[in-house]
Amino acid sequence: MKPDVTTCPFDFAQGLEFDPTLRQLMEEGPIARIRLPYGDGEAWLVTRYEDVRTVTTDRRFSRNAVVGRDYPRLTPEPIVQPEAINVMDPPASSRLRSLVSKGFAPRHVERMRERTQHVVNELLDRMAEHGPPADLFKHLAQPLPMTTICEVLDIPESDRPTLRSHAWTMMRMGAAGKEDAIRAKAELRAYFAEVTAERRANPGDDLISTLATARDGDEILDDDELTVMAMVLLITGQDTTTYEIGNISYTMLTRPEVLSVLRDRPEKRAQAIEELLRYIPFRKGVGIPRVALEDVELGGVRIRAGDFVHVSYLAANRDGDRFERPDELDLERPSQPHMTFGWGGHHCLGAPLASLEFEVAIGTLLDRFPGLKLAVAEDEVPWNTNSIWRYPLELPVAW
Repeated sequence: MKPDVTTCPFDFAQGLEFDPTLRQLMEEGPIARIRLPYGDGEAWLVTRYEDVRTVTTDRRFSRNAVVGRDYPRLTPEPIVQPEAINVMDPPASSRLRSLVSKGFAPRHVERMRERTQHVVNELLDRMAEHGPPADLFKHLAQPLPMTTICEVLDIPESDRPTLRSHAWTMMRMGAAGKEDAIRAKAELRAYFAEVTAERRANPGDDLISTLATARDGDEILDDDELTVMAMVLLITGQDTTTYEIGNISYTMLTRPEVLSVLRDRPEKRAQAIEELLRYIPFRKGVGIPRVALEDVELGGVRIRAGDFVHVSYLAANRDGDRFERPDELDLERPSQPHMTFGWGGHHCLGAPLASLEFEVAIGTLLDRFPGLKLAVAEDEVPWNTNSIWRYPLELPVAW
């Protein structure tokens, strides 16, 4: 019998409440058949933690097989680049991850910590000079990740607003923005092709130069791989982190018990932030799917060769078989791996930098402004509705 197909706009954007459509799909079964706003045909949606882990690690499911196909998605223009690591399969992705991971070695991450702390201090100095009430999203969440990743990549300050605009344009969900998204992707690629060629010829101490000169035996990143990797680092290095700083800040400012732990127990901050990352639905719907390379039985469903398969990290993070009381935010929860940074061969390589930014930003903010509070009623905070990300557009605070 052909399974029922659920049309999923995945456009729910009410605060940080869990998407009721996704909740319904989780309750109906571990694997659902869905149709998304853009792309050709239908896809399977996998929601259970163990099944998500299977799809993201089993070589019978391929990310690379989506390249060139009009796959089901939330954005009018596919955001994938054929040479990008996020659409590669092993062994090609393993080679690239080995090279890129050298740029996130502990000594490089520690240098990034110093830069991040310096940026946070400057941003909070400006917020203090502005005085209350101040928009925490504008003063900290929005500029910090972009400034940090651009400093790590050594991108000139004058270029940053244009690059940020291009990244935002690529993530919009409206059909009217397709031509703009195509143009933004092309301009970003052209920009980084020029930058990476210059760093290859004249390397400095920035991350692009580190990647340009990284070797694994005789292996190096070729020019296209280096260009696309720089693009991916810019986009993923600033958008998710920006929105999660906003989301974590909103959550702690609307939950006194969370604020108390983060402010008064510095030794618990790292653990608390990991639980916040698990709990917060930081994006809408799904990302890039995989394609089944052969027939696979999973979760009581027969997935046919050639079928598109989406996974939901949001749903996996709320799986009651993996996390006790999954819908509760429990800052004392014993540490268990969440899927906010992905899983398997596509686990985010920049996760160490993101975690570092969360800890430095939230910790320094609360050390500097221990009396921090929301300056408007909770229901007056405006939320983004136009892109795949969920976050507050403004976060007025006082102290």
